[in-house]
Amino acid sequence: MRRLLRAKDKMDAASHEPWPVHRLAAVSGVSEAHFARSFKAAFGLPPHRYLLTRRIERATALLRDTDLPIIDIAFQTGWESLGTFGRIFRDITGESPTELRAREGNVPHMFEQVPHCFVSAAHRPNLTIAVSEKRRLQADGKEEADERSLP
Repeated sequence: MRRLLRAKDKMDAASHEPWPVHRLAAVSGVSEAHFARSFKAAFGLPPHRYLLTRRIERATALLRDTDLPIIDIAFQTGWESLGTFGRIFRDITGESPTELRAREGNVPHMFEQVPHCFVSAAHRPNLTIAVSEKRRLQADGKEEADERSLP
């Protein structure tokens, strides 16, 4: 477990960096297959999905708390293109970055009085299925995609 936590801490500290399984396995000192299986068993998500939650969580905070351009937020949180960022963000949160910023900007926040870890946990996306699977289910017209993921 300590080895997995080491890799998880690295992803948390630098979620903007690319973290392919081979790099995470090297940080943990185990094989790629063992790392991927063990990470999912320990944390309930595959490493890539965990990384997506951290990136979206960070992007949401930046959209809410700063006036940075959306493209800068996309690049700061590890995305290589604005299009990919926008598509994945919408798939996970149900709204575009612009829509989230407009909605959150109209609501007074007092987050400075709440510990950061609580705010982050409250806004963490719950990726119970892969984004591509959610997209496929929505294209098929199945309601399951909405029931098993964020609104």
